[in-house]
Amino acid sequence: MAFIYQESRFVEDARPGKDYLLGFIPWGYKSSAFGYAQAKDEVWGDYIKASGNSGADRDDIDDAMDFIGWYIRQSNKVNKVSVWDTKAQYLNYHEGWGGYRRGTYKSKAWLTKVADKVNQRASRYGTQYRGCKDSLDDSWF
Repeated sequence: MAFIYQESRFVEDARPGKDYLLGFIPWGYKSSAFGYAQAKDEVWGDYIKASGNSGADRDDIDDAMDFIGWYIRQSNKVNKVSVWDTKAQYLNYHEGWGGYRRGTYKSKAWLTKVADKVNQRASRYGTQYRGCKDSLDDSWF
């Protein structure tokens, strides 16, 4: 949930900023990222193949959550990052597995600060969940 908040603020059809030709003519988007998880086309395709969920949509919150879970598990396999290490997982998510392995985030102080915020938000969400877990377990939905 903290990843989705950071990536899209829970906006289902979120996109990155636009590129401009000559500084003022809109010329497409900066990347193919789209939806709640801001998943790019290529890695979304990898997720579809791996999960077998051919009907998954980036603007569906359940699919976006499943995608992030898949990505976290892959980061654990590929880069040996604990699934519980939110900061390192977010850096994997932002930089990609190869970028994380090369340490590209190390020259981006702003990104480390963002990853810290994602980690804090995840901790806050966890605390909130634990505070109401029992009442959710007993609810009719």
